Amino acid sequence: MQFKYKAVTDSGQVIEGIHDAYNEQEVLAMLRSNDYIPISIELEVEEKPVSSYFSSKVTKKDIAVFCRQFYTMLNAGVSIVKCLDVLQSQTGNKVLKDAARAGLEDVQKGMTLSEAMRKHRRVFPSLLVNMVEAGEVSGSLDVIMERMAIHYEKENKIENKIKGAMIYPIVLGIVSIAVVIFLLVAVMPTFIGMFEGSGVELPAPTRILLNVSNSLKNYWYMYLTIVIVLTMGIGYFGKKESGRLFIDGLKLRIPIFKDTNIKVATSRFTRTLSTLLSSGIPLLQALDVVSKILNNKLLSNRLENAKEEVRKGVPLSKTIKDIKLFPPMVDSMIKIGEESGSLDEILNKSADFYDEEVEVAIQKMTEMLQPLLVVFMALIVGFIVIAMALPMFDMVNTVQM
Repeated sequence: MQFKYKAVTDSGQVIEGIHDAYNEQEVLAMLRSNDYIPISIELEVEEKPVSSYFSSKVTKKDIAVFCRQFYTMLNAGVSIVKCLDVLQSQTGNKVLKDAARAGLEDVQKGMTLSEAMRKHRRVFPSLLVNMVEAGEVSGSLDVIMERMAIHYEKENKIENKIKGAMIYPIVLGIVSIAVVIFLLVAVMPTFIGMFEGSGVELPAPTRILLNVSNSLKNYWYMYLTIVIVLTMGIGYFGKKESGRLFIDGLKLRIPIFKDTNIKVATSRFTRTLSTLLSSGIPLLQALDVVSKILNNKLLSNRLENAKEEVRKGVPLSKTIKDIKLFPPMVDSMIKIGEESGSLDEILNKSADFYDEEVEVAIQKMTEMLQPLLVVFMALIVGFIVIAMALPMFDMVNTVQM
């Protein structure tokens, strides 16, 4: 969410600004940490085009293409107004098209590009807005757009690899569940009717399976309701701050997913921080931006604490080491960068390294996940087969006797 604030500095100057935060308390903490006296803090309500509610969301690929095309036109000497005019006419995503059109109107009225983009925070990421603002100040907007294009192209590449790796396990899980339900609802009652007619006492596994089968047939709506309620409950819990902390903490602790999630977060952290620093954005402001794009509340909170330590004069390498979630190589590389005065270059090299590590981690995760799913479903299907076969053996023994 975006909050509009008004505050008084040490020198008595009244300042106004907009700050991205989860709640009003975070804005208040930011103002106090800068020794500002807050006057007012208000939630800024964004006016969105009606069509945005019914259109697909803006993906990292859309933003990457937007930045790449923007850079190409700027580099060719085209004005910002003309760039926005071209982009709003040829962009395929309806949401991005509407935002570009609104941005074009705002720029024509005298706003800067970053101010126009900040009005559409649901479309343009805070990282991009901050970088554009830095590019406007330094007069290197075309360079910034190229960096942002590369950044979001890499982000999109990682996301696609994760999604691609999860397709097989998800499909396998859905098909296996469908097969089990079919066996219980359609196949099992046929066998059970034959067994009950023979007068043979059903074994315990078969009776258990029979009860589950009858329950699914007669009370399927209850199971469906439970699934829907659980899904909505988990979704609601995940939106609360405590819920996000718990879920994001699990992502960094579950053995199968831990390595991949940590390396993805490390790659995102090093690449984003490198991009911000190389564009002239101060370290504290860069850390503030990075903490909001990690997609992990636990890491974001610890990075916020690290930012406060850096503000007090503690080296960044020490604060990153104290987080105890990033790989040891990260704080070592940051320490080298601080000592050599080339922190942005070192972080960029680290990002390239962890981009490759993410690919390896995703492959390992997939290799571990697939056999586990196969074994798990094999146990369930095996139990069903055994439960149906046991009465057959009892019938054979009864006939022989």
